[in-house]
Amino acid sequence: MTVEPEVFDTPDELGGRVARMIADGLVAAREAGRPYVLGCPGGRSAAPAYAALADLVHMERLDLDHLVVVMMDDYLVSGPDGTLVHELPQAPHSCIRFGREEIVRPLDDAAGAGRGVRPENLWFPDPADPAAYDDRIRDVGGIDLFLLASGSSDGHIAFNPAGAARDSRTRVVELPDSTRRDNLATFPSFGGDLSRVPRHGVTVGIDTIAASSRSVAMLVHGREKGRAAAHLLAADTYDPSWPATVFADCVDPHLFLDSEAFAAAEPVPAR
Repeated sequence: MTVEPEVFDTPDELGGRVARMIADGLVAAREAGRPYVLGCPGGRSAAPAYAALADLVHMERLDLDHLVVVMMDDYLVSGPDGTLVHELPQAPHSCIRFGREEIVRPLDDAAGAGRGVRPENLWFPDPADPAAYDDRIRDVGGIDLFLLASGSSDGHIAFNPAGAARDSRTRVVELPDSTRRDNLATFPSFGGDLSRVPRHGVTVGIDTIAASSRSVAMLVHGREKGRAAAHLLAADTYDPSWPATVFADCVDPHLFLDSEAFAAAEPVPAR
């Protein structure tokens, strides 16, 4: 069965809806005396939700010391010994930088001193031992809400490329040119030069998303996401040709689109 979408006039309204879900979850988790675990992508799709969440944290004086932020992926580059390591944290496209500067810092500022995210509660997958990430997520009790995004041209989710196996777990992957081209728009610091986009990444797997989440929210906005919107609106199960369709296999899936993405969606040809 396909997922009934919620369509919003603007990305900011979409972000506000997602932020409300997170804020309510934070309160419920605190009352239950447990962590609230939020799966987070980098990039543009979830940016309105992160901004709206910071506003709610400030207005409602929410404590965040029980929030665990689980980042989905990161770029990898060759280290001094030739092994693949995290991109430099100061790089504009680093997911470590994004998690620290674009997600956690605004939340900490909004929460105030002593009420922000604990440093040890910002997580990233380790390219030296990627399988340990799935164990770590399992041991914390799973992810309360996984925020998801779809590649514009190839449907990648995190760094899972087209053809990714349904049972894939956290791992190191080679990035196809389609994903790398999509990320030229996500990170203007690449200057439109495909050769500057790293060729490898570490990413949660398709099954990591489906098996570890209590709820997921797929966020789609902007006319350029019309093709992605079409695939997601039609999805009733995982289609490896468009990996973001995994959201339809998840427990309690939500599909949130803005009016531009919804209007730009064209029917997906029958296969």
